[in-house]
Amino acid sequence: MSGKEEKTEIKRARLPGEGELIAKVLDIVGDDRVRAICSDGKIRICRIPGRFRKRMWIRVGDYILVVPWEFQKDKADVVYRYEKSEVEELRKAGLLKTIEEMSF
Repeated sequence: MSGKEEKTEIKRARLPGEGELIAKVLDIVGDDRVRAICSDGKIRICRIPGRFRKRMWIRVGDYILVVPWEFQKDKADVVYRYEKSEVEELRKAGLLKTIEEMSF
């Protein structure tokens, strides 16, 4: 074997907890907000909280984890952005079927 071995990082994808939904970013609205289609079929305006603004860059087509607001059901907060390897794990587990079927 060679002196340098490649390390393959296996990262477990974060699964949605209670009150959380997986969503796909459809559009960047501006003012630190994105429009996303959630796994329950609703399109929501999602706010990127201040603690994530400079650390989590979100683009159209990214998969995110959101928490819908209690008082306005058409809005949500972004709590996590999935990386490519995590999206593949979610796809294999069948958690992205509903979102991918509702393509726009």
